[in-house]
Amino acid sequence: MRFLQSFTSALLLAAAGTAHAASAWGFDDGAVSVSKKASDGSSKAKLSQKEPLSTPVSLGSTDALKITLTAKDNGKAKRPHQAFLVLREQDSGLEAPFPLTVKENGKAVVNINQKEIPVQLLVSPKPLQASIVIGSFGSAQGLNTHVFDLETTTDPNAPPPSYEKPLRYGKRDEIYHIFRADPRSPPKIISLFFALAVTATVPALFIGWIALGANANHLTKALGSSPLSHSLFFGSIVAMEFVFFLYYTTWNLFQVLPVIGIVGVVTILSGTKALSEVQSRRLAGER
Repeated sequence: MRFLQSFTSALLLAAAGTAHAASAWGFDDGAVSVSKKASDGSSKAKLSQKEPLSTPVSLGSTDALKITLTAKDNGKAKRPHQAFLVLREQDSGLEAPFPLTVKENGKAVVNINQKEIPVQLLVSPKPLQASIVIGSFGSAQGLNTHVFDLETTTDPNAPPPSYEKPLRYGKRDEIYHIFRADPRSPPKIISLFFALAVTATVPALFIGWIALGANANHLTKALGSSPLSHSLFFGSIVAMEFVFFLYYTTWNLFQVLPVIGIVGVVTILSGTKALSEVQSRRLAGER
């Protein structure tokens, strides 16, 4: 079942033709009847296009609603292009059209049971407005008239119908994003402990260096043979440690990687020359 909020208006605009019509559509011999299976009885009332019924029509879960009428164009029985019974929910304006089966002589009929009525209309707390809409091509003015109110009663032994409104686009509640905090360095007490542990190995390094026969007196000769290589090699090692210190304190990874690449190249090139000079003294028996 399709729902159109502006179904009635669109149909009448299509059927009206000109603003000042020479004739108009109407109906005669209109009647509404409800067949009740539970009590094997029925009720019937005449319909008028001038005013609706004074009392609502009740439709139970097992009842059948039947509407009959004769469509007329300017008083003459005729088959219109379109004829509908439209049920309308009063609060939301939601409509459900039910087409009438119309013969060439204008006689029309429609049968409705509660299962055919959309659940959006069944859950309405107010009676549904039932209207007859008739229209056709040409200059005849269409008809849209309220004929009666319809009350639906559900089966007390069955669960009541429920309906949740679909989520529609519109203004939503403001969303606050909470981003994860930036990564932080370990606690200072842990960093200080490992810094002291590394520093404590420096005296042991010098003691082992001297115990293994380090010849510090060759420092002048080494700097005299290859001053640039030894200076750059030692400076690159110090620079690398300084880069790691900056990475620990302020720099990020993208700042550190280019600098490490440059310092690493300097270390490799200068270290090759410095170690070649050391090897030449070792081959000469000076070390």
